[in-house]
Amino acid sequence: MEIKIINFEEHGDDRGTLIALEQNKNIPFDIKRVYYMYGTGEGVRRGYHAHKCLKQVLICVHGSCKILLDNGMEKEDVLLDNPNKGLFIDSAVWREMFDFSEDAVLMVLASELYDESDYIRNYDDFKKYVEELEA
Repeated sequence: MEIKIINFEEHGDDRGTLIALEQNKNIPFDIKRVYYMYGTGEGVRRGYHAHKCLKQVLICVHGSCKILLDNGMEKEDVLLDNPNKGLFIDSAVWREMFDFSEDAVLMVLASELYDESDYIRNYDDFKKYVEELEA
């Protein structure tokens, strides 16, 4: 499963901390889209999809949340609870976001513009897609 935690370099002094996000430097792709989610209610799960081509970096810039990652053969939960860490997720990885703290803000940097045809929204279709990739 192509995922990794990216530790962002912090720059700071007594005024506070700054983190710069730069495409093809600490973000391993051209950034074509940025979005964020907040106000996610207790017990709500989001995501429930994979992408055929899109790559993402997820950063919980405030609060915390967990990400379930699944490549069709193995699953892993990742806790995002620090704005100096990003989670890189390659294509063909099922993801579900859950256990959002009340104050969570999850920012997503994406390698492509929104394209509904890139989404795999049914888990059984995802499993078939992964099996075809492996063949």
